[in-house]
Amino acid sequence: MSALPRHDEPIVAIATASGRGAVGIVRVSGRGLASLVTALCGQTLVARHASHRSFLDARGEAIDRGLALFFPAPHSYTGEDVLELQAHGGPVVLQLLVGRCLEAAAEADPATGRPRLPRLRLARAGEFTERAFLNDRIDLAQAEAIADLIDASTEAAARSATRSLDGAFSARIDALAAQLVELRMLVEATLDFPDEEVEFLERAGARARLAAARDGLDEALAAARQGALLRDGIRVVLAGQPNVGKSSLLNALAGAELAIVTPVPGTTRDRIGETIQIEGVPVHVVDTAGLREEADAVEAIGIARTWTAVGDADAVVFLHDLTRIGDAAYDADEARIAERLATGRPRLQVFNKIDAVAPEVVASAVGADAIAISAATGEGLAALRHALLRQAGWQAPAEGVVIARARHVEALRRSRAHLAAAIDQAEGGDAALELVAEELRAAHETLGEITGRMTPDDLLGVIFARFCIGK
Repeated sequence: MSALPRHDEPIVAIATASGRGAVGIVRVSGRGLASLVTALCGQTLVARHASHRSFLDARGEAIDRGLALFFPAPHSYTGEDVLELQAHGGPVVLQLLVGRCLEAAAEADPATGRPRLPRLRLARAGEFTERAFLNDRIDLAQAEAIADLIDASTEAAARSATRSLDGAFSARIDALAAQLVELRMLVEATLDFPDEEVEFLERAGARARLAAARDGLDEALAAARQGALLRDGIRVVLAGQPNVGKSSLLNALAGAELAIVTPVPGTTRDRIGETIQIEGVPVHVVDTAGLREEADAVEAIGIARTWTAVGDADAVVFLHDLTRIGDAAYDADEARIAERLATGRPRLQVFNKIDAVAPEVVASAVGADAIAISAATGEGLAALRHALLRQAGWQAPAEGVVIARARHVEALRRSRAHLAAAIDQAEGGDAALELVAEELRAAHETLGEITGRMTPDDLLGVIFARFCIGK
């Protein structure tokens, strides 16, 4: 999307998920909905009170009976007049109500003789939330938190999204922006009065303020990286030779028999994925075809997909079979796989089947940085789970973390880079103040992209297009 849709037109959509349910909601948002309310409900509604009403067709007959709520502007989700019809959740009923809304909008208002809402149209994806943002009901980070709350795959992610929706992340960004505004004012004032006797860097503790802003950005960036992990999760690929226990490990981590496990090499011929959670962080685990030189045509396709998955992973578990260590052919294949993995993603060395070998074998084969497990008994899996989190950079507990996105992390990183450049220029003295001012301006505007204070329309279009219809 390169441009935002017209937000001065009234919109209507089904606001509940597709399919059948006990209750379904049709939502209308726009200016001047009072006449449409009367046409659909037969009378006016008390603001912000649920009324049990029949929803009427053009002949005055009931399409359905349910709850109607009217929220006059600006005290609504979108900041406009909003009408919600809570009906029975059958698809046909809800489509009839949407059709009736469009029909009633085009009908002449008895009081004026003109159509009630001549431009009422079906809402686009995310348009209700987009209007909430455009009407200053929420900022952009809060709008994204709504989508993240809906899409949350773990309890921790849902709670973190709620904190962002309540404004915790935005408040942190606004506080940093306020620091940069003060610094910009200081620099601009100094540029306006070049003959000022007091040097800029000494006045009002400018050096300390610059350092404090830098430290604040560092803390926000670290927190955003944790929030992005909580939202997006970690992609982990299980790689290794056939029959080292990759499918058994997937089943053990997931707590379910997802992958077929047999003694036959090459049983797994394609990727099998499952999302688990570790300390509230979503971990997307992918079991892959065993890596070996000799394979039939089908298995070779699976092996090629394994290497593709390895390239896309955040971390790779290189799984070894303790019962086969010392076999010349096995060890040679291990070396070849290790050499190729060394040029890819970060990897964890994991040795499986400690339940099937003597303790001295484990001690001699497993290095200090490796993890010994038994996918069959579960021994060592707790250590593996924690190692996966460390590998991905997870440091903070889920409680207190606010949800964040990759674009937030990138904006904070760029803002931090501009501030660092400003600090470097400030060390050069008054002659470099123009450059300091420019870098501070760039740092401030980059922060504004997070909350939408300074965000291009094309980016807004992309963000809201990913929402569901009716939200």
